[in-house]
Amino acid sequence: MSGPLEGIKVIDCSIWMQGPVAAAILGDLGADVIKVEERDRGDPMRGFRLPWAQCRDRPAHFEISNRNKRGMVLDLRKEEGREILYKLVEKSDVFIHNLRPRAAEKLRLGYDTLSGLNPRLIYCQASGWGLKGPESDKGAFDIASGARAGFMFMLGEVEEPAPPQTPPGGISDVAGAMTLAMGTLAALQARERLGRGQIVDTSIFGSTISLLSFNIGFAVSYDFLPPRRPRAKAPNPLCNHYLCADKEWILIYMLQFDKYWSSFCEALGIKELEHDPRFETLDAMVNHSRELIPILDQVFASKTRGEWMKVFSERDFIFAPVQKATDLARDPQALANEYIVEFDHPTHGPEKVVGLPYKFSETPGSIRRPCPEFGQHTEEVLLELGYNWDEIARLKQEEVI
Repeated sequence: MSGPLEGIKVIDCSIWMQGPVAAAILGDLGADVIKVEERDRGDPMRGFRLPWAQCRDRPAHFEISNRNKRGMVLDLRKEEGREILYKLVEKSDVFIHNLRPRAAEKLRLGYDTLSGLNPRLIYCQASGWGLKGPESDKGAFDIASGARAGFMFMLGEVEEPAPPQTPPGGISDVAGAMTLAMGTLAALQARERLGRGQIVDTSIFGSTISLLSFNIGFAVSYDFLPPRRPRAKAPNPLCNHYLCADKEWILIYMLQFDKYWSSFCEALGIKELEHDPRFETLDAMVNHSRELIPILDQVFASKTRGEWMKVFSERDFIFAPVQKATDLARDPQALANEYIVEFDHPTHGPEKVVGLPYKFSETPGSIRRPCPEFGQHTEEVLLELGYNWDEIARLKQEEVI
């Protein structure tokens, strides 16, 4: 088997990231994913250009969001274009879109229409704000969701007034995609028991709230906003990051004070502080953290990060190098677990890409295809649906495909 979802057919009518990434996850797991794009415009992510986000001649975002898919183009505003999609729906298991509810109904792609063609269809709607409430039909992007969910006020150093900080792009979109993929898998399993499909409704907004539930739970339950954690004022110096002699950062995160404090002092050569009344207990350390952090800063600056990592590894401390994303291409742990893999792109040759975060002993997923060229597999899919070459030529002439 090529993956646990081999034999599952997915129609991806979504654009940008949330829906496409969810479909790509299903493709990673072995599903046959067909990306359907508008004939005249296509997925706007194809043309999304940032100076730092190019993958040779394509945007890296599009590559990441659309691997393991076949691609076709249809004009869904035309009756015959919809008829082709309907034939696909009849033979498919999952339909994914992120159209606004009114737009889906206008195109006659609502759940009632498609489930009438295929009662076993899992109908996945990737919305911005959720399908209920006053803003259910409004558009949303990743950063807007993070802003509303409180993410921006969780970031940055403490300042007065404390300005919100913009998080890295794509976090909320990928959270939404993972939530949608998880919901799709659950619905497929439920179909095995119930014999029918259903609607799976996830939003970027709801997924971001879930992603941040550790902090948001405190906030909504106790009307308490967890404070930002500036490095120099970290309440627990054993859960902080420090600059080493080679100007590289290392994070230590040892929550169990009683377990680690004595051996930590020994490892850093500060045994005289072990029984210092300011730091002898966790409560005392928290009260005097601003005195201990400068001491630790000086100690960490005496060795390189590699030297500290060797010292900490020998004592089984909880630590990690603070890396840049580019460092992951050489990270031995990421490479050994195939979290970063080499993919032999048919056009560009071997390149490093993000791998799969899950492993299956009997049905491993894989990266089998690069993202499709615009309309690359239109004829292939139509032939599978029973169209002949004369009919395909006519559809092209009539600008349906």
